[in-house]
Amino acid sequence: MDGGGTHRTPEDVFRDFRARRAGMIKALTTDVEKFYQQCDPEKENLCLYGLPNETWEVNLPAEEVPPELPEPALGINFARDGMDEKDWLSLVAVHSDAWLLAVAFYFGARFGFDKESRKRLFVMINNLPTIYEVVTGTAKKQTKEKTPKSSSKSNKSGSKPPRQPEPNSRGSKMPPPKDEDDSGGEEEEEEEDHENTLCGACGDNYGQDEFWICCDACETWFHGKCVKITPAKAEHIKHYKCPNCSGSSKRARV
Repeated sequence: MDGGGTHRTPEDVFRDFRARRAGMIKALTTDVEKFYQQCDPEKENLCLYGLPNETWEVNLPAEEVPPELPEPALGINFARDGMDEKDWLSLVAVHSDAWLLAVAFYFGARFGFDKESRKRLFVMINNLPTIYEVVTGTAKKQTKEKTPKSSSKSNKSGSKPPRQPEPNSRGSKMPPPKDEDDSGGEEEEEEEDHENTLCGACGDNYGQDEFWICCDACETWFHGKCVKITPAKAEHIKHYKCPNCSGSSKRARV
């Protein structure tokens, strides 16, 4: 994100923050198998970088001193084999959150943000779940606590988008049809629950016109585009496992 003498707003910095965050979430969720392999403990100090185009990379730290941007945590690869995988990913997630905040407020200082601009930037950032919350599932639990379901509904549907429309498909685009005798209040609660559901990959909210698919193993919902599953492909999947669950099972067999 180059200043270039152009006036930058908190919204500009937030867009950069959100894009870098999306890339890092991909590394720790949908691309976790690839990320795991790249963090070879035999290599030198490695860092996880989130890039402004919503991608990620594992690389050596910048050589110039001082660096152009704040640097992420060094040596994330060294702890990979000495910790439980979930604990290791959670640790990387925490350091990633700290790095994203450092980069965002570095830009804020560089672009001369005043008190109100810094506050506006923080509020936008704080409205998103942290990478740690997405990776550990804390964000999903918080959503369930905020929007408890009616006792007449299944506990499993607490904060999910629509349930699967067909037995052979876990994907869905629209909420399930409601019973004719459902009250208006329950319908509003259903819509609110869908809106508060977070994608397990990018951490964004459920969109009414977006295709989603649910993992049969961890029961987490994902945007189809985030896990590269189309509605047509979902029709032929009897039991869907997200990249995180399928990757963990592969490594467990090694």
